[in-house]
Amino acid sequence: KPMSVRMTNCGSLGWVTDKDGGYRYQPTHPETGRPWPAIPEALLALWNAVSSFGKPPEACLVNFYDPDAKMGLHQDRDETEFAAPVVSVSLGDQCLFRVGGVSRSDPTRSFRLSSGDVFVFGGESRLIFHGVDRIYPGTSTLLKNAGRINLTLRRVNP
Repeated sequence: KPMSVRMTNCGSLGWVTDKDGGYRYQPTHPETGRPWPAIPEALLALWNAVSSFGKPPEACLVNFYDPDAKMGLHQDRDETEFAAPVVSVSLGDQCLFRVGGVSRSDPTRSFRLSSGDVFVFGGESRLIFHGVDRIYPGTSTLLKNAGRINLTLRRVNP
């Protein structure tokens, strides 16, 4: 099923998905064959400030949520380095973010994330289920049009 979120990447690896190859990380854009752009220095500095991990991220997934977009409950488990956290940065409109436990059947709770919020999935919370239930259009003036951008920094390999 196609995702309602538009996505791209930066870093030495990008996260992609398609019918033929499934979910995976790869060093080049699947359509252009060109390498992903570098992760901006400001995001690398944020990673260093909040991750407590000795190696830099290899991937920064950039998701754009239009006002109707959602992301179902899922785990970030396509990486082989689970000791590294996933660092999530919210920009633009608020969203209703849902988190659960490490099992899909664990209870969940929801709260709003606002532009500028940083959420770190690390340690015992590294593999929790999480998702975006809805976007609240017009809750930020950061983007010219309504929507939310989420940046997730990830260390893929040990």
